[in-house]
Amino acid sequence: MPKKKTGARKKAENRREREKQIRASRANIDLAKHPCNASMECDKCQRRQKNRAFCYFCNSVQKLPICAQCGKTKCMMKSSDCVIKHAGVYSTGLAMVGAICDFCEAWVCHGRKCLSTHACICPLADAECIECERGVWDHGGRIFACSFCHNFLCEDDQFEHQASCQVLEAETFKCVSCNRLGQHSCLRCKACFCDDHVRSKVFKQEKGKEPPCPKCGHETQQTKDLSMSTRSLKFGRQTGGEDADGASGYDAYWKNLSSSKAGDAGDREDEYDEYEAEDDDDDDDNDEGGKDSDAETTDVFSNLNLGRTYASGYAHYEEPED
Repeated sequence: MPKKKTGARKKAENRREREKQIRASRANIDLAKHPCNASMECDKCQRRQKNRAFCYFCNSVQKLPICAQCGKTKCMMKSSDCVIKHAGVYSTGLAMVGAICDFCEAWVCHGRKCLSTHACICPLADAECIECERGVWDHGGRIFACSFCHNFLCEDDQFEHQASCQVLEAETFKCVSCNRLGQHSCLRCKACFCDDHVRSKVFKQEKGKEPPCPKCGHETQQTKDLSMSTRSLKFGRQTGGEDADGASGYDAYWKNLSSSKAGDAGDREDEYDEYEAEDDDDDDDNDEGGKDSDAETTDVFSNLNLGRTYASGYAHYEEPED
């Protein structure tokens, strides 16, 4: 029988497991939580933007730079990690700065580890928006990653892109290589694959993960777990029929549209003519009975006594005696 684990051994194994998870989580930090992609407010123009060495809008230097690697604003190191020695003195502002990153346009502190590693592992090294094709230096917003296709997005296009990212380029959920239903969907290629055609000799499948896309290598997801939708055409060859003339059958669509507009316009003209005729009849009736109505109103109000009013005069008003 195996020996029973002691309490100290259990604690040591749990500690090693936690340290392993912490080391693994350091490499999988969300793009929005990186210090080089942190939110910054300019000291002069008070505009929100990505962490930068210089303001994108007014080009001013910030009073408290933030390191793009470690995220600190004050260097309190007393060891030999700092390139610039400042034993017993805390360095802030530009005294803490060691370089500017060429990719994320943010300050890097004068720590040896930050200076030597940030340029190699900068998460915004190839951060170009998939929608507007702008890089970090071309706009002032932060950089985000799509939750479905994991492409880079700028702050202006992130919501619109993610709203339309789950639309396939095909008209059905069938596999692109056969006629069977695709169980695996690649949101980067916008295509579905069955169990047989999702296997690839180029991209290897990692244990415990979904198989990669055979085209781009992006990790696929189960189609049943996604709220996927197929491409829909509002008008096109399907509406015109096979015998339609014009380019690809669109001529029939425009003819139907023009005929419907002409019919609506004719109906509106008929309604307008009827309305005008009714108005003319009402005007004639008002002209004939205008004089009679005026006489009737004068007879009704002739014997009306309103009492003491401001128009009649308070002092000189006297009610007639019977």
